[in-house]
This record gives sequence, C-alpha cells and structure tokens, in this order.
Amino acid sequence: GFLHYMVDSCEFNSSKLNDIEYIYSHYYNKLEYIRFSSSVGKFVGYTEVGIKNAERLNNGPEVINRRAQKERYCFHNVGIFTESALTKS
Repeated sequence: GFLHYMVDSCEFNSSKLNDIEYIYSHYYNKLEYIRFSSSVGKFVGYTEVGIKNAERLNNGPEVINRRAQKERYCFHNVGIFTESALTKS
C-alpha cells in the first residue's frame, strides 16, 4: 500500500528560541515531497507535486500558521524536554 504521513520536529542545541529550528515535512512512500523550515520561513517542494503545493501553501494562511509553530510547538516542548533531561542527569 501507499503511506502518507507528516512529521513535526524541533532541532536544537540550546533552549534559546533563536537556536531552535522547526521543521514540518510531508512524506509519501518514504519520500519527502514538501517541507516547511523555520530557518527558510516558507514551504519548499522536492517533487513536482511538492513544488505545486509549496506555491499554493506559501500564498495562503498555512505559511503564517507554520511560522508561529516554532514558538508554540518547539519552545514549549524544548523547555519540558530540557527540564526533564537535566533533572535525570
């Protein structure tokens, strides 16, 4: 069968918001076809379908929502993760 899934991730080396990168990717059959990266600030397509969707998403409200996710999703969870990890080390 075919498998479509999305992944939210936060890459960081510190708990400072400007050091965190938020990445939101769409995959189809293990192939990433579109990605939003907070360091780029927009969607980027990697396949023909991904490029078309990136153009559409970058011209709509979705890109604004994804830009806010760095603070809403990453900063909140990074704080929880670092606090939890530091108390156990």
